[in-house]
Amino acid sequence: MYTFESRVRYSETDETGRLSVTGIMNYFQDCSTFQSEDLHMGISYLEEEKRAWWLNSWQIVIDRYPVLGERIQISTYPHKFKGIYGYRNFLIRDESGTVIVKADSCWFFYDLEKGCPARVTPKEIQGYGECEEPLPMPEAPRKIRLPENYWEEKPVEASRHHLDTNLHVNNAQYAEIAREFLPEDFEIQELQIEYKKAAVLGDRMFPRISRDENGYTVSLTGEDGTPFANMYLKGSCRGSRNEQEKREDE
Repeated sequence: MYTFESRVRYSETDETGRLSVTGIMNYFQDCSTFQSEDLHMGISYLEEEKRAWWLNSWQIVIDRYPVLGERIQISTYPHKFKGIYGYRNFLIRDESGTVIVKADSCWFFYDLEKGCPARVTPKEIQGYGECEEPLPMPEAPRKIRLPENYWEEKPVEASRHHLDTNLHVNNAQYAEIAREFLPEDFEIQELQIEYKKAAVLGDRMFPRISRDENGYTVSLTGEDGTPFANMYLKGSCRGSRNEQEKREDE
């Protein structure tokens, strides 16, 4: 397991003074990136090898949001490699050691020269050590179901601030875009994302949004309806939860 420590910065918080969903995802990305860099298998190495690890999916469960100034510990470890895929867990612990956020993720190895996925070989995983047992996660469908009924919002154009070093829209940015179409007081407790096609500078992403009793489905699609990313954001509005707590106290 690879771990680093941090303190929640003001620049990482949302309007509630807590670590934002994007901040959580960025910490996870940073953690796996730091591990690869420390193993000398990071961005420069992959560029030389003309390879890349690209994210296929996330499942993130938030038991509690860290708050401004709170000291946290971020950890990651791989739990499986198979074919072109690598599976990796992530954790955020508070100062008491309690796990407050956990995640599972699926990545695929990509041959940049041939423009296609590539099988993971022992060379690419030797530095990461033995795979550990996967975290217990809530049951989730393998594929996010897109409801037939949805409403549309104005398209969002991929700008330079959305991009990462691959010149793709960074994976956390899709969640940030989706949050803009949810109620202001909607609190995400579980986030599932499937990445279908990388959006690049100038692409227009058309939001298709559906609501059910547990949360929202958001699909960001191209002009032809092909999705860039499908997301399910499970949670509830803070006000409705407070009312429920009052009723339980009574």
